[in-house]
Amino acid sequence: MQHTHIESLLHRLLQLPKLPDGQLYHVPAIWTDNSTGVVSVQPGTYYAEIVRNILDHPCTDSVDVNRNHSWSEHAVVYNLFVRLTTAFDHDMDGDLCETSLSIGFRETGTLLKAIALLPYIASLGANTVYLLPLTSIGMANRKGNLGSPYAVKDPFSIDPMLDEPALGLTSEFLLKAFIEAAHLLGMRVVFEFVFRTAAIDSCWITEHPSWFYWISGKKGMKPYGPPAFDSSTLNVIYEKVDKHDLNNLPVPPREYTDMFVTAPGTIELKHEAYSGISKNGEPCHIAGAFSDWPPDDRQPPWSDVTYLKMHNHPDFNYIAYNTIRMYDAALDDPETFNNELWNTIESIIPWYQKTYGIDGAMIDMGHALPEQLKRRIVTTARQQRPDFAFWDENFDPAAKVREEGFDAVFGSLPFVIHDTIFIKGLLNHLNKTGVALPFFGTGENHNTPRICHRWPGMETGRNRAAFIFTLTSVLPAIPFIHSGMELCEWHPVNLGLNFDDNDRAMFPADKLPLFSSCSYDWKNTNNQEPLHDHIRNILSIRSRYTELILCGDQGSIILPYVTEPDLFAVLRKNDKQSLLFIGNSNGEEAKTGTIEFSFGNAVLHDLVAQLNHAVSNHKLTITCMPGQCMLFDIPKQN
Repeated sequence: MQHTHIESLLHRLLQLPKLPDGQLYHVPAIWTDNSTGVVSVQPGTYYAEIVRNILDHPCTDSVDVNRNHSWSEHAVVYNLFVRLTTAFDHDMDGDLCETSLSIGFRETGTLLKAIALLPYIASLGANTVYLLPLTSIGMANRKGNLGSPYAVKDPFSIDPMLDEPALGLTSEFLLKAFIEAAHLLGMRVVFEFVFRTAAIDSCWITEHPSWFYWISGKKGMKPYGPPAFDSSTLNVIYEKVDKHDLNNLPVPPREYTDMFVTAPGTIELKHEAYSGISKNGEPCHIAGAFSDWPPDDRQPPWSDVTYLKMHNHPDFNYIAYNTIRMYDAALDDPETFNNELWNTIESIIPWYQKTYGIDGAMIDMGHALPEQLKRRIVTTARQQRPDFAFWDENFDPAAKVREEGFDAVFGSLPFVIHDTIFIKGLLNHLNKTGVALPFFGTGENHNTPRICHRWPGMETGRNRAAFIFTLTSVLPAIPFIHSGMELCEWHPVNLGLNFDDNDRAMFPADKLPLFSSCSYDWKNTNNQEPLHDHIRNILSIRSRYTELILCGDQGSIILPYVTEPDLFAVLRKNDKQSLLFIGNSNGEEAKTGTIEFSFGNAVLHDLVAQLNHAVSNHKLTITCMPGQCMLFDIPKQN
């Protein structure tokens, strides 16, 4: 196996001159030795040492073996947003610089720093790195000072802000080095791909204007925004969609659909935005995107993003729920497919497979892609790599998604995990139906509130995070560490789902890391005990019960009764093993409860704390501290 890019990176790092006297470059100590605080280093020497260690001590468990087999269910994922996760105030001046420092290194996150973070990620127990979008970002109507990574300018180019000017190496070069380094450490790399939307100034616009929606710019037009449906129409929409009846779905009002025009023949770029002249001589411009479902969602339009036009049907030349996500049945006709666009989208993943050697793909808004296109994307990519993983941003781990070729889904845990009543409802449902394919075992991602969001810097948040991570680790799920979760980060990355008006007032785009420069609390200024050791311990225990935990058969997720409502129990068992989880969902108070067993007397060993607990007369009474969890290997009874 060749490692030409990581080796060339090492050579380049060794050539860098030392910093002049008086100039310091700081890094978090936790990046290399799990200690707190910061250390002052020579950047060339510091990064070279990490890269050399990766080259000198590669993992013996190569990702190149067993390339004909699915591996997702055995993944332990670290979700890395490079621009945020590896950002740091290296000159310690209290300001995170948007441009590179005078010494040629960036304070915003870069792929070099992502390489340096790989050993830390591996030390947590992760074997897969899931990268949020890395592609170049549009300039028009940018949100925040950096722009949204979902405003994709060119899906075939990497954001130049992810390089380190001091190296003189491109972001593309560093990405290849990153993937080589990950593979050397036995870690797979999954990319998130954005196929449903593009930047409002996408590089495709001038050559392929028919791939986009255009709206009239003539005077007197109604201001553009999501279509409005009256209550009776909304009722019809919901009823038909609930019944999966997509024939003749209600259309938006005429005053809305009349705003859209056919693609212009003349296009020009002014002030970083494209405009054109329609066939009837009227000015027009690209239509911005918005949340299309539910159809009465009133989130503000996404100013920097537009939807790609997947169909060419003349009656559906507008953006709405029935052209973007719940596709009207009339669009099933292959004659309506925007085939040139579909072919280009279909080619993107194979290009990344060949160019970078990636191992899997997470499809952003996969639920909003035409089903026929999704199947084409999966089939084409698997021709290159039979083991290539596909993950879907879908909330239901149903057989239908598996039949489409996907190996895992996002799932709905983050939306119920904060209330034990809802957790029990979800798990009882999954116990009854079975789990067709794995979902992400997490209480948060970049679009939801952090677990610690309501308790910034407080022990309560840490306790809740420990409880949720342990609980999800015993479910037929993929352990998913959203970067920063292990640090008890509370600041949201984006206001996507489950936020309230207070959150929206407190966190505008310039305060959200998805759009603006920001850094994690790597220095641990809150003096909050991180979850590193807890995560390692739980994942180590989980690895001894993998076959049992991964079973998603009907009846495999049992919820025993505990007398204390805040104490939550889950029993996983098969013919060989039984593993009992008991945890305190209360992050503030200790709780005591009793659980009954079929056997009379026994001593149960808690694998987490390495302590024994006695079952007497069929009953186990335990006291759990706030957030504390116990895992018991239940002996098989004759």
